Amino acid sequence: MSALVTQDPTTSSADFSLARLLHMLEGHDEKALVIEYAGRRIGRGYHVTEVKAGSFVTLDCGGNPDAWQETVLQVEDISAESERTFMQVGKFTRILAQVDRKIPLNGDARVTFEVSRPGEPMQVFDLDQLAVDEETVVLQLEHRSAICKPRHRAAQQAVSSGCCAPAAKSPCCS
Repeated sequence: MSALVTQDPTTSSADFSLARLLHMLEGHDEKALVIEYAGRRIGRGYHVTEVKAGSFVTLDCGGNPDAWQETVLQVEDISAESERTFMQVGKFTRILAQVDRKIPLNGDARVTFEVSRPGEPMQVFDLDQLAVDEETVVLQLEHRSAICKPRHRAAQQAVSSGCCAPAAKSPCCS
């Protein structure tokens, strides 16, 4: 029987913080960690090639400043020989603990995945869902799309205020 942990429909994938992910992985150290992205399941020989602690300061198209932190997990999707198995959750969390000892990671940071096969362009994903069964923990990723933040904020405010009137002119610069 599988337990599926999904996002609250009022939140976005951006709300998966490093601390939340690590908390959800607790107690599953011996299980296989499987990643699903772009309609495929990652190869059993996948490799966490880099962990980045990123701080971003931006200005959106409406002239609004923003700042946030991300923990970026770069993963190479390598198909392995038949004797390889998926990385165990415990090894994955030990990798993150080792990084944290050398480069402090912010538990509140948004989790981002960069995934590619050798020789292919890297793709950026957010963690959408986490499913757990007796033998595996599956991280289900979704593509991260570019958005116009002012328009997105305006749409969210309209939904939260119950507004159903036609949208006003976009607050974007374009």
